[in-house]
Amino acid sequence: MGSEGCMQVRVCQIDGVKFEIQARTHKITCDQPAENGGADSGMTPPELLLASLGSCAAFYAAEYLRTRNLAQSGVEVSVTAEKLLKPARLGHFRVQVTSPVSLTAEQTEAMMRCVHSCLVHNTLISLPEINIEIAIGVLQ
Repeated sequence: MGSEGCMQVRVCQIDGVKFEIQARTHKITCDQPAENGGADSGMTPPELLLASLGSCAAFYAAEYLRTRNLAQSGVEVSVTAEKLLKPARLGHFRVQVTSPVSLTAEQTEAMMRCVHSCLVHNTLISLPEINIEIAIGVLQ
């Protein structure tokens, strides 16, 4: 696969269960709540997954509204998911997109189609291949 479509983040352990995640020139902190041995200084990995899905859906909804001159700002998205077991995972995702302006039934349906184009949504529903490798030493 060519690198033109490749995305990468790098995750480095800061201390205990606290990690720094870097993508391009941007950094965020991932941590666990106190009851899981962390300092609650950042979102947990599952929360980051929900944030990724929600922000992707928000982007597509906002683009729909912007390109049709319906609204330039104000989109809000709420994402929930349930913790499931065997294997441990998230399921029953619910993405609620709130439009800052009234929409006709036709516009609502069209915006729904746009949001369904979300890269993260399509990744999650397509059972992506995930290869895990263990390397010893420092990542380059």
